[in-house]
Amino acid sequence: MTIMEIAIIAHDLKKELMTQFCIAYCGILSKHNLCATSITAKYISEATGLEIERLLSGVQGGKQQIASRIACNEIDILLYFKDTRQNAKADDVEVELLRLCDLYNIPVATNIATAEVIITALDRGDLDWREIVNPHSAYNLKAKAGNRK
Repeated sequence: MTIMEIAIIAHDLKKELMTQFCIAYCGILSKHNLCATSITAKYISEATGLEIERLLSGVQGGKQQIASRIACNEIDILLYFKDTRQNAKADDVEVELLRLCDLYNIPVATNIATAEVIITALDRGDLDWREIVNPHSAYNLKAKAGNRK
């Protein structure tokens, strides 16, 4: 099984749902490297005990940090539970995140149904193709060697 780099973002109204999702799939997620925006990482790590690299909060640049990592082939999967209220508008960073996922063939889930499909596929090894088609950066090679916390 390939160790994947999984980025996690959850809007305020979806943080509890993301936390519950991570509790349910803690066994699978624990086999991979996780990073998340600050508050989301705090919620998930407190509820699950998972080791998660805490980035900046979304509004302080955490989404941009993840977008940058996607652009450098440092993210394999993006779990991004978005605010689905009618008046919630996508910001430029959100649009860019999704564009980059399309550009670099990053599986992305914006809701729990898609997240479950991606995580169960990950557990079966269905996403191991990421290792073949997406050359990994020095960042990922270092992480896989166990040099990153």
